[in-house]
Amino acid sequence: MLQTLDESKPAVASLTKQHTLAGTVTVAGKGLLLGEDALVTIKPAPANHGIVFVRTDLNPPVHIPAVVTNVAERARRTTLKVGEASIETVEHCMSAFAGLRIDNALVEIKGPELPCGDGSAAPFVDPIVEAGLTEQDAPRRLFRVTEPIIVEEEDAMLAAFPCKDDEFRLIFDLDYGPNSHRIKRQSQAFAFNNGNYQHELARARTYSLREEAQALWERGMCRHLTPKDVLVIGDDGPIDNAYRFDNEPVRHKVVDLLGDLYLIGGEVHGRFMAHKSGHSLNRRMCLKILEQTEAQRRHELALRGRELDIRSIQRIMPHRYPMLLVDRVVEIDGDRRAVGIKNVTINEPFFEGHYPGTPIMPGVLLVEAMAQLGGLLMSQKLEHTGKIAVLLSLDKVKLRRPVTPGDQVILEAEAVQAKARTGTLKCRAFVGAKLAAEAQIRFMMVDAEQE
Repeated sequence: MLQTLDESKPAVASLTKQHTLAGTVTVAGKGLLLGEDALVTIKPAPANHGIVFVRTDLNPPVHIPAVVTNVAERARRTTLKVGEASIETVEHCMSAFAGLRIDNALVEIKGPELPCGDGSAAPFVDPIVEAGLTEQDAPRRLFRVTEPIIVEEEDAMLAAFPCKDDEFRLIFDLDYGPNSHRIKRQSQAFAFNNGNYQHELARARTYSLREEAQALWERGMCRHLTPKDVLVIGDDGPIDNAYRFDNEPVRHKVVDLLGDLYLIGGEVHGRFMAHKSGHSLNRRMCLKILEQTEAQRRHELALRGRELDIRSIQRIMPHRYPMLLVDRVVEIDGDRRAVGIKNVTINEPFFEGHYPGTPIMPGVLLVEAMAQLGGLLMSQKLEHTGKIAVLLSLDKVKLRRPVTPGDQVILEAEAVQAKARTGTLKCRAFVGAKLAAEAQIRFMMVDAEQE
């Protein structure tokens, strides 16, 4: 049975600082789909730790950070997976963290799936609110929608737009069309600045139509549940149950969306509009926002960075016109990572023959530009002073999109393995948010006079 929500306690943390739990809480029960017993222990975590799940029933335990890149494709749920270890139906727990604005937590779980409870986020929200939150001395990690994003799948749609108030706003429209006699068309708006997640959303339960529940039963799922335990909707409404809100289905859709979006790695600010969006579209939106964030970061680096200008580059590298293909290095993180720029103009000599009338930068030169940045990164090691990076091999080369006059190519090089005389780098080239090329490049460092 759900505990009574205590309205005297704050339901959400403040915006600017990171927060974690003030104490440890436990949640136990059977998973929604698999029906296996699970015990979850949620512990405080230090600043900048993020949300990390740990399968403690495995030997050795497996840590699975709650980020969208660890999401595995599953129907009707969100699943995290690293290697062979997975955790099913994390969306309600993640929604609790998102709704209460908890940035850091260690979630230990014994079992393959989080407890279902009544199918809402309240089994996680209530004990966390009871334990309280602790403010941490670090700013929150925020993501901002800077350009419109729209993802679609059949008749479902999820869109995100910049928000001038720099906050999260959502309107969710749920319309089942032919099935609207059972689930009427309904909508729900939510914003953190004037909404109360704990009381408006947390108690909204997952639901299914009668035939969907029957299909899951026939596949051996949800056999531990009855319509009294979760919402199963028939021709006349909930079977052996009643709605907690007139629009409980769409409120639960908002619960799921908040949980899925939190897999970006922090709170996202923007105006969101959703129509029948589910876990698959939510995941695609997360990836698009991350892609946009990375593009914005690269653009800002290109505007302000000047780690190595062209004169500094020429002092390190022997390349000269027309084969010097890195104009600037805007970021160098030791010998681990570098970001550079190649500005492509119509005056490039290769455009004269590649191709007249349809100028496209040759893919081999795009790879050469990535290799040159990789060589600059390799040269940052002290023992490589006076040496030149000579390309040994290329692997996993992919050309993703054409580069044409007027494009600014952002080059990235990241060390995979570095030794005294050789190194392997993962290199990528972007135009805006679009990946243009990528390759894994292996170098050898040789004395300049031997080159």
